[in-house]
Amino acid sequence: MLYILALLIGVVAGLRAMTAPAAIAWGAYLGWLPVAGSWASFMSHWAAVGIFTVLAIVELVTDQLPSTPSRKVPQQFGARILLGAFSGAVLGAAGGATIVCLITGAIGAVIGTLGGAEARGRLAAAFGKDQPAAFIEDAVAIVGGLLIVAAVA
Repeated sequence: MLYILALLIGVVAGLRAMTAPAAIAWGAYLGWLPVAGSWASFMSHWAAVGIFTVLAIVELVTDQLPSTPSRKVPQQFGARILLGAFSGAVLGAAGGATIVCLITGAIGAVIGTLGGAEARGRLAAAFGKDQPAAFIEDAVAIVGGLLIVAAVA
């Protein structure tokens, strides 16, 4: 079950790179993810919650801009994979399977990045503009990230 959740948090990172670590930080801060005593214990600190939450909000706002680069650009793609791997590893640290969850988180990020780009393109074509598709993607990533973290608890 933990591996599936790590894969799914990676998918969330592929959709919204900073939403996954923000959801993880909130889960650790609220005590849903038992990371105390592990390498990931810093994620339960209020500063981590604040930093990742601000970065997630900035990403949500900037993604609505017309000048936002494609998520398939190597830098964007690489960042999403790293954040998916990181988020999966933190979930794994809570369950004692850091390395396997790191790998499944990275795989999930690849799936989320490529699949999300395809889905967003189709939604934008259906709506005739990108804004509604971006809002749908935002909602899926935020709700999905929080549900995944809650499922670990």
